[in-house]
Amino acid sequence: MGSYREQGIVLRSYKLGETDRIVHLLGQRHGKVRAVAKGVRRPGSRFGGRLETFSHVDLQLYEGRNLDMITQADLIASHAEVRTDFAASAAGSVMVELVDAVAQEGEHDHALFLLLRAGLQALDAGPDDPAVFVDAFLLRAAGALGFRAFTDACAVCRRTGRHAFLSVKAGGTLCPDCAPTGTRAVDAEVVDVVALLAAAGEWASLPGSARERPQAHRTAASYVRAFVEHHLDRQLRSYPSVPRA
Repeated sequence: MGSYREQGIVLRSYKLGETDRIVHLLGQRHGKVRAVAKGVRRPGSRFGGRLETFSHVDLQLYEGRNLDMITQADLIASHAEVRTDFAASAAGSVMVELVDAVAQEGEHDHALFLLLRAGLQALDAGPDDPAVFVDAFLLRAAGALGFRAFTDACAVCRRTGRHAFLSVKAGGTLCPDCAPTGTRAVDAEVVDVVALLAAAGEWASLPGSARERPQAHRTAASYVRAFVEHHLDRQLRSYPSVPRA
């Protein structure tokens, strides 16, 4: 046992005893970390306010048998704007809920860490419709975990091209030969929106696309939720609370 440093994003915390908290973080090097922050609920705590949900922190921790111990916390980015705006907070809650569910303790996942950091930074900018960032985050997180949504080829036979049939179970678009009988085609704009949501690193164009193609984004959002819940086998309890334009 010994001490170590870690940068992490606070996913959630809950009370322990009268003055302590258990904090779940996504660490940049150690994956998910569960640690005790002693005395943080006392008035005048040295770092209680630095361990709020969504905060990006630099920590000194001490390894414990079951839970590690936070001995120092320095704030890198508070993401306070996300906490104070209802729509942004609801959107951020979906992001951290998913990460808390799928991240593994002791397993390094740098891609997931960077994705969560980028998602929170996007919400920090105060977008008019934070929901579009939720949909992008979910689809990209699924891709980072090995469940890519195919939009440039058939998800079954891999025939290249934009196909008109969209399947949750198969994992993306299907060509006419692979689409089961009775499968309904979707508008080409819906496939374009799903492709945009899944595009790694593309955040700035999302609000404009949602304004220009609202119906396509609504249909794509329904697909994204069903896709993620099916392939990651997780029910997103906080998803319905996200306001939608």
